[in-house]
Amino acid sequence: MSTTRFLAGAAGALAVAGAGTAAYGYAATKAFVVRRADVPCLPAGHEPLRLLHLSDLHATPRQTTKLAWLRSLADLEPDLVVSTGDNLAHRDVLPPLLDALDPLLDRPGAFVLGSNDYYSPVPKSPLRYFRDDDTRSTHVAPLPWEHLCVSLARRGWQELTNTTGTIEVGGTTIALSGLDDPHLSRDDLGSIPRPAPADADLRLGVAHAPYLRVLDAYATSGWDMVLAGHTHGGQVCLPGGRALVTNCDLEPARASGLHRHPAASSPGDAGSAWLHVSAGAGTSPYAPFRTFCRPEATLLTLTPA
Repeated sequence: MSTTRFLAGAAGALAVAGAGTAAYGYAATKAFVVRRADVPCLPAGHEPLRLLHLSDLHATPRQTTKLAWLRSLADLEPDLVVSTGDNLAHRDVLPPLLDALDPLLDRPGAFVLGSNDYYSPVPKSPLRYFRDDDTRSTHVAPLPWEHLCVSLARRGWQELTNTTGTIEVGGTTIALSGLDDPHLSRDDLGSIPRPAPADADLRLGVAHAPYLRVLDAYATSGWDMVLAGHTHGGQVCLPGGRALVTNCDLEPARASGLHRHPAASSPGDAGSAWLHVSAGAGTSPYAPFRTFCRPEATLLTLTPA
């Protein structure tokens, strides 16, 4: 076989493999799953609570499969819903998104925003995610984030943009602290009560992006658990869901799932908090692929420690 024919055959094989991988990655964006985990973080004697963690929907009006799945999550009957941002990916998505969320909005809830709630998505090179200094472009069209906030708050969900709140669910008093998006450097760490409120049964921190400065601030101040998203779980992962990037300074080993922070601490160590990072339910419209990292929501069952 000539060298030319060999190279042509190899190029053809690579093209077929690439096309197959792209098709698999695109199909996986609709392979929605509900993850489940138990978190022993409540005081003794309290009844378990079901917390539904949503993140990174990146919704557009034509994503009917995603919107129908989102609406079906109300069947889980969560006691509390927390959204960690990046709900929007199109300026016209708000009406269908609110319709999909409607059953969940009857439940107690809280939310923060992410960069893709504020600004329209734009095409960019995937190689930027491997750079430690990756930043979000803000020189693009804004999205209807103010209308989103008003709509969610009108239904009773608490907005936690650099502020605090309290919610009582099933006889459990939960102190809430939330931050504006750390990926845009809009987080005000001074808004976090330090130490965490001692009169609450559970102290819950909420942020879109799990930057270490945010996790450290909550853990060292006595907050019991932190919820975040942003990473997409790595989005394009190696087999076994091994993430290569997180798009922040959190290490890839904790790109999604339930962990402790600081990572080396055991559950009983002082200064250590539970950390749940959602792999999210969407992607940028300009990168509609997920490999070995299915789009998700997570039902966390909070139990007595």
